[in-house]
Amino acid sequence: MKQTRREHLVFLGATATVTLTPLTAFADSHASEENAEPMVHEIQMLNKDPENSKERQVFVPDLLRANVGDTVKFVPTDKGHNSECSAKNAPEGATVWRGKINKEVEVVLDTPGAYAYNCKPHRTAGMVGLILVGDVSGNYEDIKGGRYRGKEKKRMEAIFERADAMLEEEAAAAESS
Repeated sequence: MKQTRREHLVFLGATATVTLTPLTAFADSHASEENAEPMVHEIQMLNKDPENSKERQVFVPDLLRANVGDTVKFVPTDKGHNSECSAKNAPEGATVWRGKINKEVEVVLDTPGAYAYNCKPHRTAGMVGLILVGDVSGNYEDIKGGRYRGKEKKRMEAIFERADAMLEEEAAAAESS
């Protein structure tokens, strides 16, 4: 899958905000980031991708790397969307959310792990995304193996492909340092 310039820039920005460490060792080295100032990340809810007008009903970015304590703000740039994450798509004990249509949602990411989220009215149209927070080894594979259908499945497969590459890059960088 070809990565757009915007996706690449988002990827670079997201990976630059975290310490590059392997998946299993992330929790140990993440302690140094606990004192870091929490960030606020914005995710736009859009009718079409600004970089690829053929892609409709999207979150931009649809893959985000964050630290424990960071905030994600879902912005209803276009009308008719929401963001929600159920307990089955989040780490155990994590704060989950169910935003209202056309309303901004802010979520503090208080638990490390993987969070799969979607827009309720457009989930089957593939309006989905993934947030990786700190050490994701606790639930990443469970979320990756989740039950996805239709266009949602196709988009999640593409997102997980990029997430796998991101995590592999982090592990390689940690090994070389």
